[in-house]
Amino acid sequence: MLNSVEATSRVRMTPQERRRQLVGIGLRKFVERPVQELSLDEVAAEAGVSRGLLFHYFATKTDYHREVVEAARRRVGRNVAPDPDAVGPAAVRQVVERFLDQVARRRESYVALVLGQAPIARSAGDAGVDGVREHVAGLVAAACGLPDGALPVVHGWVAYLEDRALQWSALPEDEREVGRTALVDHCTRALALLTDLADLP
Repeated sequence: MLNSVEATSRVRMTPQERRRQLVGIGLRKFVERPVQELSLDEVAAEAGVSRGLLFHYFATKTDYHREVVEAARRRVGRNVAPDPDAVGPAAVRQVVERFLDQVARRRESYVALVLGQAPIARSAGDAGVDGVREHVAGLVAAACGLPDGALPVVHGWVAYLEDRALQWSALPEDEREVGRTALVDHCTRALALLTDLADLP
């Protein structure tokens, strides 16, 4: 173990590479525990650097935690984004399917992301859970060609989708599979009704 740490510490990285490495370690650990419980000593040890050097890249513990939360948000965004050529209801359906799969696959880390990082949000002046919802809402609105005025409605729909996904993902796996198609249909249709998406070309 010591040799592994020593070997890691000898790897020279640019500042950008080191920051990405440190955030990546935190992101992996975020799956196992709330972000506030991430040990900077553990992160530094795994990276093969000192705790002091970690603070060379992140001014405070909160700054580091915030970077990890932002990385988790970006990962959710990548995982639920529709295909580049998907538009309209087809794009919405892809987002719904991928959102359900994301929450089912990483339910604990998603709950930690949207519900368990309030102290980080308050101390950093962050948008908290709205950061995830706004990002997904933006993906949907762009894919559907919706006007900016529709964003609050889409944002509310994402909150509804999130609630349904969390309820659905808590079911036994066999029950989830039975109800998945109906849930996808329901959530896709819900946005169409809210935005008149069904009437779009």
